[in-house]
Amino acid sequence: MTQGYAHPEYLVETDWVAAHLDDPSIRLVESNEDYLLYDTGHIPGAVKVDWFTTLQHPLRRDFITKREFEKMCSSLGIANDTTVVFYGDKSNWFATYALWLFRYYGHQRLKIMNGGRAKWVKENRPLTKVVPSYPAAQYQASDPDDSIRAFRDEVFGQVAKRKPLVDVRSPREYTGELLHMPNYPQEGATRGGHIPGAVNIPWATATNESDSTFKSAEELRQLYESQGITPDKEIIAYCRIGERSSHTWFALTYLLGYPKVKNYDGSWTEWGNLVNAPIEK
Repeated sequence: MTQGYAHPEYLVETDWVAAHLDDPSIRLVESNEDYLLYDTGHIPGAVKVDWFTTLQHPLRRDFITKREFEKMCSSLGIANDTTVVFYGDKSNWFATYALWLFRYYGHQRLKIMNGGRAKWVKENRPLTKVVPSYPAAQYQASDPDDSIRAFRDEVFGQVAKRKPLVDVRSPREYTGELLHMPNYPQEGATRGGHIPGAVNIPWATATNESDSTFKSAEELRQLYESQGITPDKEIIAYCRIGERSSHTWFALTYLLGYPKVKNYDGSWTEWGNLVNAPIEK
């Protein structure tokens, strides 16, 4: 079902995945918030890409380098022409985060399994504990694509020019009422609130509660345009560490076709700790 999306090719349904489990040109990637979930059972043939242990640099607060990304893809049997299909828990928020980083390093054939892990399980589709092994592939990444990533100086400029910012966190995080997220000590900030001028559109409002799938294009347009987030503008989305905002980046970029959307992955753990950064409550 295309649902009127601008780029429906970036989204596949669970039945499509089920029909392509043995397709050697496709690599399924499970990326979860829950690090242990993959080991309890995953889609047959899927590999695990953990956001924290696989994609984060061990020392700097940044992603793995271009060379490390190439090495990771090669070890998972992912070549430049491999179609990579991401899925995960929490309505795919870490799956879209992983997809965003793959796009950052230039991978072209990318898809999200609509509804994520929860929909697959709900439909009683097969799971396995067998961890697959694939022959190493040759992979050559592109230089980082900063057209989809915002850094803090750019966010300062966005505030100064009164360009749109989307805070995709919960309303209580946005107002500053909730300073520390339970069970997320690594995402702490000394101050609560939001970046001046940001509108609050929680990331999960883009999905259907019943099955975690994305809402139709018409529903998404109403959701964002009603808050002034329109396709003619340069938009920056943020949350606490960039994973929830990557979900919004995906919806705006591929489902609605917005041409200029960036994810500020520094997000509130950077902004809420910055000296002399303006904050509203």
